[in-house]
Amino acid sequence: MSNDDCIFCRIARSEISASKVYADEHTIAFMDINQPTRGHVLIIPKQHYVNLFDIDRDTLAAVMETTRKIAIATKRAVNADGIQLWQSNGAAAMQEVFHFHTHIFARYVDDDIKRLGIRAAAKHPPRAELDELAQVIAQALGE
Repeated sequence: MSNDDCIFCRIARSEISASKVYADEHTIAFMDINQPTRGHVLIIPKQHYVNLFDIDRDTLAAVMETTRKIAIATKRAVNADGIQLWQSNGAAAMQEVFHFHTHIFARYVDDDIKRLGIRAAAKHPPRAELDELAQVIAQALGE
């Protein structure tokens, strides 16, 4: 399964650069370009699946294992007070990219998400800053 126009498929094929945190045989973790808090990471399967209703069990298990691993590393790396996971299916559920993915949000007691909401709190740091944060989280995987 593949989708030539899908931005996440293009990231998986390295046609578009991304600030990658982690990759294995089935999944990739990379920094979202929208950072409502420092530590917003996306986890995708390398293969194209539209949503939860489309993905097979083994790939879903691989995505969730990577999500767990990256959530632990993200919390440690950015000294977050908590971690929030978000996964949407369909436009009505606010899915914007139609390639299955999970969001990891590092959360802080007094972060802007509570006051503004995720979209309004989003900042768009330069790629160099995202690359640096990706490295910090990747290093925390080994701890």
